[in-house]
Amino acid sequence: MPEAPMDAVNAVDADDAVNVDDVNDADLKVVEDERAELREFVKGLSPDDIKSGGWFTKLIAQALGSYTEKVTWQYFQERYEGVPADAIVDQRIKMAARYAALEGGLSAGAYTAAIIATLGSLGGSSPATVPAAIVTVMVDVAFITRLQLRLAYDVAVLYRVPLDLSDPDDMWKLIRVAFTIKGGEVVRGGVSRVVPAIMRPVIKRFYSGAVLTAARGLPFVGKFLLQRTVIKIGIPLVGVPLAVVLNRYTTLVAGQHARDVFRNEARVIELARNLSERSQHPQLMLWVAWLVIMADGKIADDEAVLFRHLVRLVRDQHQVVDEQLARLVDIDPADVWRRLDAEPGDLSDILDVANRVAAVDGAVNGREKAVISELRDRCGRV
Repeated sequence: MPEAPMDAVNAVDADDAVNVDDVNDADLKVVEDERAELREFVKGLSPDDIKSGGWFTKLIAQALGSYTEKVTWQYFQERYEGVPADAIVDQRIKMAARYAALEGGLSAGAYTAAIIATLGSLGGSSPATVPAAIVTVMVDVAFITRLQLRLAYDVAVLYRVPLDLSDPDDMWKLIRVAFTIKGGEVVRGGVSRVVPAIMRPVIKRFYSGAVLTAARGLPFVGKFLLQRTVIKIGIPLVGVPLAVVLNRYTTLVAGQHARDVFRNEARVIELARNLSERSQHPQLMLWVAWLVIMADGKIADDEAVLFRHLVRLVRDQHQVVDEQLARLVDIDPADVWRRLDAEPGDLSDILDVANRVAAVDGAVNGREKAVISELRDRCGRV
């Protein structure tokens, strides 16, 4: 892979080239205090923890334990009373990017070829000690990892997207979002929005390593994140400016991705809530919604989220639990039409549900339109 152009490093904007001697004292103190805390954490690791990725499992517990108890939606409301979630999220992303840039400047002295050699020799180190040079690198890795993990959690909380971090699925969702683990299209999209064109080759190189896909083991994630940092260290002759800019923009990309994902999920949850609250036929609504979702034989992520929350809200708001639907394997349109024909009165709310469900994941396709057309005829709508 070609090296990142040096012009991209030399042409750092004034806002990007954070000088650690000329920054907000309060921000610098926060960063230095967190680095000191993480240095003690890293000193408690073994070389095997680092090479195997086990450090990430330990950092998860350290990063999210008491933090998730303190940082709730009410916590943000007290700090930013009356401020819309979008504005708070924007400020949290900018603050995290600022901290990341400061940390990059403080850690940059460790980014040498010798560090990579030391990383490769960890297996021969004493099982009880980690070389001092690696401690410095691991403080950088742990700082950015914890920062992006907490940032993603903050965004989820602000958009009131429920996350149960004792649930492996929810924990994995948070990890994927925090570290943009989905594929190259996520990074390309984020880069195009938040990174100046001249920096994109550098950022893309940082993201050019192996993509983490199906493996959910936390040590595997730790190895993946350390590999990213080795790529950062391995870009030659760049020093402090790139360390600052790369930390800043990778955190901006991660924050933008978290905002996109959790804001969209909040949109879907809000739609489910509105449909349930307005429905005069909650049980029938679930059957029609599922018929529309399955019209094309595929279930988009937004459709799955919508239906899961619809079922929950119908249970909570209308005390309706449909065991037959829960056991269903293949939905028969004729069964849904029979249920529809048996309902007296105005069914316009059901038609509205069908239209909104079909549009939740984007443009309505031909098969969804066919189901809606049949539904319109049966509801007596012209």
